[in-house]
Amino acid sequence: MSARKITRISLLVFLLAAAAAGTTLGLKRLNKTEQVIPTTRVKRGDIDLKIYTSGELRAGKTAMLTAPSVGSSLHLIFLAATGTRVKAGDLVADFDPSDQEHNLDMATSDLKEAEQSIAKAKSDAAVQDAQDKVDLLKDQFDVKRAEMNVSKKDLVSAIDAQKNLLALDEAQRKLAQLQQDIPSHAASNQAEIDVAQEKLAKAQLSIDLAQKNIERMHLRAPMDGIVAVQDNRNVNFGYPGMRFSEYHQGDEVQPGAFVAQVLDMGEMELQGKVLEIDRANISPGEAADIQIYALPNLKIAGKVKDIAGAAMQNLFFIDSGTSKFGVVIALDHPDPALRPGLTGVVTISAGEVKNVLYLPRQAIFAKDDNPIVYVRKGGDFVPQKVKITRRSETRVAIDGLAEGTEVALVNPELQSSKSSSSASPPLGGGGK
Repeated sequence: MSARKITRISLLVFLLAAAAAGTTLGLKRLNKTEQVIPTTRVKRGDIDLKIYTSGELRAGKTAMLTAPSVGSSLHLIFLAATGTRVKAGDLVADFDPSDQEHNLDMATSDLKEAEQSIAKAKSDAAVQDAQDKVDLLKDQFDVKRAEMNVSKKDLVSAIDAQKNLLALDEAQRKLAQLQQDIPSHAASNQAEIDVAQEKLAKAQLSIDLAQKNIERMHLRAPMDGIVAVQDNRNVNFGYPGMRFSEYHQGDEVQPGAFVAQVLDMGEMELQGKVLEIDRANISPGEAADIQIYALPNLKIAGKVKDIAGAAMQNLFFIDSGTSKFGVVIALDHPDPALRPGLTGVVTISAGEVKNVLYLPRQAIFAKDDNPIVYVRKGGDFVPQKVKITRRSETRVAIDGLAEGTEVALVNPELQSSKSSSSASPPLGGGGK
């Protein structure tokens, strides 16, 4: 092969390699052009704060109705169904009063017996008192007569005079004994009356208790509201997650058990949770709009009633990385269609903050549980932590960036590599 031919082949290989390199570079540039990252800039302005949360309706005031503590199991003979509307004083539950009626009959019988015992004791005491008075007069007369006989000692023989002295001693002894016995008789009679009166008082207490227990068998509503029947947990077995049925007419109920509650529908509340960052933006009295999922056409207004001072504990010690605080929304005018347990979304109007630096919510992402943004550095985007101070539905007030800083509206890491394990999810609701 001649040198000229070798030179031509080498030139051809070089041209082909150059063409391939040019094609590769063009494809890379084309690909880079196709991966255009939308951006925005940090701006300064005002933010209308609105905080969103979800929650569950509950009655602002409830009254629990419990089975009376009478020492034995009870049987329901009437129970209003869950959802029944009641007025104050209406019957909600009724128990079989047979045992207490029997106790009342026994106590009434004891009372009558005690009354008869008192009457007999008083009558016996009156008879004894009269008898003592007669005996006292007789003994006093006997003493006087004996004294007169003794005074005639000069007119009778010595033997008769001695007999008169002995008779006087006997009459005086008998009188003295009677004078001692009379107070004892009175005390004994009074003691018998007191015992009978004690039995009477005990019987009266038993009557009062039985009557009170009979009245307590009737559970009445202490206020206007609706009835919520409790679960019957009086079972001999159970397992985790076991579902219990409500109490029904005919069930056996243990004394002191919660049977039902009356919910005051005139004071409805919604209990929800807000993020720690939103906790500082909410104050009691701020207006709130509530939308119940089950009643989409019903508009409900309310106000913030209370905000928890401490974060809610996570169930089973699972740390979500974000603290949440309980918030209670009081409904201004509860609708009759509302029921405890319904859920919905709440929008709290927390006022307006002025002259702050902000970004769209789409520009905020999360990485390692920290809010970040992707700041443009030349042709690349660099993740940078920021501090969120306020947030609304569309804007997030931040610290840590200068006004005019250009940031990405989508996650550039996801754009460059769909399979990247370090990709960050959007925090503010922006696209990936």
